Amino acid sequence: MAARLFLLLDLIIGAYCQVSTIERRNSRYVKLPVVHSTNKDVFSDFGDKRAITTVPLANRSDVAYYASLDIGTPPQQVFVQLDTGSFELWVNPDCSDLAGSADVRFCQAVGHYDSSSSSTATQLAGSKTLRYGIGTAKIQYFSDDIGLTGTDAKLKGVQFGVATETDDEFAGILGIGHGINVTTRYKNFVDELADQGVTDTKAFSLALGGKEEQEGVIIFGGIDTGKFTGTLKTLPILPAAESPDGVPRYWVNMSSLSLTPPSGAKKDYVNETMAVFLDSGATLTLLPTDLANSIAADFGAEATDANGLYPVDCSLNDLPGTLDFAFDGVTIKVPYNEVVREVRNAFFTQCYLGIMASDDFVLLGDTMLRSAYAVFDQTNNAIHMAQYVNCGTNEIEITKETDMSTIKGDCDAPTSKTSSTESTSSSSSSSSSPSSSPSKTSGGNTAATGISTPGASTTAQAGDSAATTPDSSSSRRRVEWCLGLVAVAFWAAIVI
Repeated sequence: MAARLFLLLDLIIGAYCQVSTIERRNSRYVKLPVVHSTNKDVFSDFGDKRAITTVPLANRSDVAYYASLDIGTPPQQVFVQLDTGSFELWVNPDCSDLAGSADVRFCQAVGHYDSSSSSTATQLAGSKTLRYGIGTAKIQYFSDDIGLTGTDAKLKGVQFGVATETDDEFAGILGIGHGINVTTRYKNFVDELADQGVTDTKAFSLALGGKEEQEGVIIFGGIDTGKFTGTLKTLPILPAAESPDGVPRYWVNMSSLSLTPPSGAKKDYVNETMAVFLDSGATLTLLPTDLANSIAADFGAEATDANGLYPVDCSLNDLPGTLDFAFDGVTIKVPYNEVVREVRNAFFTQCYLGIMASDDFVLLGDTMLRSAYAVFDQTNNAIHMAQYVNCGTNEIEITKETDMSTIKGDCDAPTSKTSSTESTSSSSSSSSSPSSSPSKTSGGNTAATGISTPGASTTAQAGDSAATTPDSSSSRRRVEWCLGLVAVAFWAAIVI
C-alpha cells in the first residue's frame, strides 16, 4: 500500500514539474544581460582585474555594451559588443594592435575563440573586410554552434567571422541589423534565432540601462514591461532607398528636438522631420553641426576640443533638465546626467557633452538610447519605442500575432528630478539614483537655457502603473510547489 501511494505521488509530482518545465520552454524568447564596459564585477572575473579602466571618450571606447556567447564544443565564452548599427558577428580582435594599455587589457579580458579546440567548428570558404566608423576587421568565415550564456538556447551551425587582422578594435562585434537577402548572403544571428525556433519573430527589445546601472538587457523575441513607461509607439523603419546613406539600417523619422532646462522654459531646436538611425554600437549622438553647436552653447560649451568634443561643466550632472527627442507619438526625455559624459583620471574629472557634430547623417547613440526602451522589429519593419524606466521585470513573448500598440509599461513616468532608473511603481526596482559632485572642468560660462535656478520643470510622458507578475516569480513558485510535494511524498512514505 505504501509503495503504491508513494508511486502515485511520484507520478503526480513528475507530471506537475514536467508541465512546469514545458510551459517555460514553450516561451519562444531568450534574455541576455547587456553589460557595460566598465562593469568590473563581470570583466574582472573573466580576465585581468585591471582591465576595466577609464579610457578616452570616443565612439566604441568610452561607453560600450557587451553580451556573452558560448561558442563551440565545448563552449568557449566570448564577450562581443552589441551593435544595432552593423549586421555580422565576428570575434578575436588583435589586441597587440592597440596603442593604449587600458584597451589592450580590456581586449584580453573579453575572451578568445579557438576553432581548433571545438569539435563542431568548420572553416568556410570566404573572407571579408568589415569597416566601421572607427576601426576595421579582416575576417575568415567559420560555422559553429553558439549558446547564449546563462540560457538553454543553443544555435547550430551559425556562420560568423574570426578575425585574421584588426585595426583599432578591442572586442568582437555582434551585429544585429538586417541579415539574409538584405545586407548579407547568409543568415545572421537574428535570422538564425528565428529560423531555428528560438524566437517566433525577428524582433528583439533593448534596454541599455542608465549610466549608473552598468547593466541592461536584450530580449530576443520578447519584451520586458518592467523597463518602460507608457505605451509602445510604432515608428516605421525607412526603406534604404529613402535613407540618407542608402543602407538598410534602423532608420526612423524624428519630428523635433528640444531642451527642457531646470527653469522649465522649453527651447525648440528642430521642428521638422529628420531621418535618424539607432546605433547601440556608437557611444555618442551625432547631430548636424549647426544643431550640435546650438545645443552645446546652451550647455555652456564655447567650442570643441581637438577631438571634436564639447567640454562642459560637471555640475550639469546634478541638474534636473532634459534633452527631448520627439518622434511620432512618443518623446524620449534624456536627463542631463545621461547627456553629460565624465572622463576621470588620477587628478581630476573632465566632462563632455555626449553629442558630436556630423553633417554626414544623424545617429542616435548610447547617450540617447540609454533613456529609450526600443523594440527592433524586422518582421514588421518597425521600431516600437517608449521612455525607459526600470521598475522590475515582467517578460512577455513577441509572437506574429502580438499587437505592439496594446503593450503598456508597468512603470510610472519619472519626474524631472528622478532618474529613469527609478520608479514609484509597485514593481521592485534594483537600481539606484545617480549622483555627481562638481569637479575640475574646462569650458565657458553656461548659457541661461542650460543652467538656471532650479524651478518648475516638465514631467516625462505619463504611463500607467500596474503590479507585475514576473515570470521569474511564477517559476520560483513552481519550484516551491515541487519541493513541497516531494516533502509530502517523503513524509507519507515514512508514516505509511
